[in-house]
Amino acid sequence: MIPPRFEYHAPKSVREAVALLGQLGSDAKLLAGGHSLLPMMKLRFAEPAHLIDINRIPELRGIRKEGATVVIGAMTVENDLITSPILQAEVPLLCEAAQLIADPQVRNRGTIGGDIAHGDPGNDHPALSIAIEAHFVLEGPNGRRTVPADGFFLGTYMTLLEENEVMCEIHVPAFAPGTGYAYEKLKRKTGDWATAGCAVVMRKTGDTISHVRVALTNVAPTALRVEAAEAALLGQPLNAATLQAAADAATAACDPAEDLRGDIEYKTTMAGQMVKRALSKAWSRCS
Repeated sequence: MIPPRFEYHAPKSVREAVALLGQLGSDAKLLAGGHSLLPMMKLRFAEPAHLIDINRIPELRGIRKEGATVVIGAMTVENDLITSPILQAEVPLLCEAAQLIADPQVRNRGTIGGDIAHGDPGNDHPALSIAIEAHFVLEGPNGRRTVPADGFFLGTYMTLLEENEVMCEIHVPAFAPGTGYAYEKLKRKTGDWATAGCAVVMRKTGDTISHVRVALTNVAPTALRVEAAEAALLGQPLNAATLQAAADAATAACDPAEDLRGDIEYKTTMAGQMVKRALSKAWSRCS
C-alpha cells in the first residue's frame, strides 16, 4: 500500500527538531531509520501529517567514552555498534547482539535510538538496555533529562518519551573487568524478530554470582526485567538447580501474545530455554 500524504521536515539540530515537535504536536512523527514507522504508514496503521527526519543532525551520531561511561548517539546505526572499537572493549554485548538484529541492509540504516524509542516488545535493544543498565538522554522544550532504561518501557509502543521530546543519547556504564554477558535469541529465520530472547550481564566473586541482570525480549507487552530470576541467582553458584530456578522465575513472569511465531505455551517455554542459555554463556565468560 501507499502511505497517506504528509509534509516532510529535515531539521539540522535537536533544538530545531524539538521546536517542530512543539509546533506540529501529535500530527508529527520523528523519522530515524524508518524500519518501524514506514511499514506502519504503508499499512495505514500510522498516518502522521508531518514527518520530521532527524538523519541530518550530526550531534545524534557517534560513540565516545566519557570517564567510565560509554555515550552512544541515538542515531548511531547497528553496523556502527558492531564495528566500534570502544564498544568492543567496553560493552561487547552490544556489538555481539547487534549482529543478531535483522540483516546487513537493515543494520546499515536502523538506529539504536529508533529501536528503543519505538517501544516494540519485539525489538532487541529494550531488553539489552535494561540488562546493561543504560540511561537515556531526552531533550524537550524545557531542556534535557536523563531516565533509566529500567522503567522506561511502559507497554507496547508506550515509553516515557514525550511527544515533544527527542532521544539524544544512550549512556552505558563500561563493563567492569571480569563481566560475563550474553544475548540468546530464538527466531524463525534471518531478519526475524525474536520468538523469545534473553539478555544477561553477570559478575561473580569466587564461585558465586555477585551481580546479575536478566531481561527478556518479546514475551510480554514490553521488554521485561526479571528481578525474581536475579534474586534466585545472587549469592549462588550457577548450577543445574539455580539455572532451573531462574528459568522458572522467568517463565512465571512471561505474558506473551500468540502469533505466527508460536502460541503462548511455546513462547513461554522458549523464554525459559533462552534464560538458561544466556546465563550459561555469561557465566562462562566471567573471570
